[in-house]
Amino acid sequence: MTRLALHSRLIPGTEEAYELEHARVWPELITVMNQAGIHDWSIWRSGRDLFHLVECDDYEAAVAQLSNDPIDRRWQDHMSQFVESFAKNPDGAGGQALRHVWTMSEQTS
Repeated sequence: MTRLALHSRLIPGTEEAYELEHARVWPELITVMNQAGIHDWSIWRSGRDLFHLVECDDYEAAVAQLSNDPIDRRWQDHMSQFVESFAKNPDGAGGQALRHVWTMSEQTS
């Protein structure tokens, strides 16, 4: 399993609405994410900055599978009113993953 971090930014003034949208994500979206090999997805917010931790089998394969899914497409279209952009990293998975620097458990193993 792979863990990776993503960074996105909210459109100014949408912070509270974004959190309300995530109070209960569509159950059918969670189903298609699981089917694509995404086991967990957590989001933290600091101001307009969002930090995501994704646990999945293969992030690039999951994104490719979800790009053709009508439920995910509908979610992405809906969320585009809140999210300004995802940070780009040419070295990261799918061009979005933040560069991994350190994990305590990996050092102590």
